[in-house]
Amino acid sequence: MKNALITGATKGMGRAIAIAFAKEGANLAICSRNEKNLAEFKQELEGINPQIKVFARVADGSVKEQLLQFAAQAENELGFIGIVVSSLGMFDPVSILDESDAAFEKQLNTNLMPAYHLYRFLGKKMIANREGHIFTICSVASLNPIASAGTYSVTKYALLGLTKVMRLEMMPHNVKVTAIIPGSTLTSSWDGTTISKDKFILPEDIASAIINTYKMSAGANVEEIIIRPTSGQV
Repeated sequence: MKNALITGATKGMGRAIAIAFAKEGANLAICSRNEKNLAEFKQELEGINPQIKVFARVADGSVKEQLLQFAAQAENELGFIGIVVSSLGMFDPVSILDESDAAFEKQLNTNLMPAYHLYRFLGKKMIANREGHIFTICSVASLNPIASAGTYSVTKYALLGLTKVMRLEMMPHNVKVTAIIPGSTLTSSWDGTTISKDKFILPEDIASAIINTYKMSAGANVEEIIIRPTSGQV
């Protein structure tokens, strides 16, 4: 049975991805800052598939020490982590000139650094086992910056760059690395919107793309998947 570690797993895309992997029979490692939400989601996942093991720990994934403690305990509980989905992220629609002094560091530590730290912690173990699949949730802002969300764009550009470097480092060792690049996806970032649900990508669409990519043959490495709303909305 495979073991998957998913950051940002109790909300939005991460939640849908965790549910999809549970249905596929993968053991899961999830974390959240909210103990109640985490406990409820753990119970939900175990109800979806009673055959899997779900390791849940209260941790802030944007804090290096807490993230690595979570990853280390997940290994102790589940064994080799062969699937990593870096789904933790935040979107702040503010221009760089108008944002707070702390905004850049906060988004850097949320959108980029968790993927970097997990790669450094788990990457050599994937190399030793000659297997693994790393997924990063990037953004169309990784390709075309959004002026009204400048720092978000910078961190997502960096995440896509990191993903490309990881892929080059891992290719000789039979480890796959895939960047998921979605446009507007109906998550909590859009709470309160009056825009129709039909004009968004759904979190389940992202989960489906990841599961189908993961299930491809050993020789197939999907490098990037760009998913945009059919409405033409960014």
